[in-house]
Amino acid sequence: MKSALAIVTLALLATPFAHAAPCAWSARMEEDEGGSVMTASVCGGPKGDAHLMLACFDKPVLSYDLGAAGGQLEPGIGGSFTFKAGGKSMTKKLVLEAMYNYFTAELSGPADPLLALLRGNGEVTVSADKYGAASFALKGSGAAIGKVLAECGKGSGGEAD
Repeated sequence: MKSALAIVTLALLATPFAHAAPCAWSARMEEDEGGSVMTASVCGGPKGDAHLMLACFDKPVLSYDLGAAGGQLEPGIGGSFTFKAGGKSMTKKLVLEAMYNYFTAELSGPADPLLALLRGNGEVTVSADKYGAASFALKGSGAAIGKVLAECGKGSGGEAD
């Protein structure tokens, strides 16, 4: 699982986000060593350089790239991040995938409460005391997340050679 996550994260880093619509949710196939993986993503934050990404292997995996605000983080760290949208909030523990400087969390499955929150309307604000806050539009999130969840377990992206 960890190597598959790193591979998808690498594929996401290799894909320039500048060509996508400005800070709108999208879902597309991303190539990794194990095959294609459907990935939903959105940019946001004060400079538009922060990203939320969702891919699915055995379970959905959420990645959060702080953008330039994150700087170079220390390997092995994690933190509690609060996600607020539509008058609701929840806190999730995310762990740094140090090689790519992204925080990640494996979600419980398609019915994970965080996915329900991300499929809402308006915007979601992700914050942590140590790392500040970034907001992301939720317009189009339901369709993009739905595409990822529909592909859960179908691809070979979760298998390692």
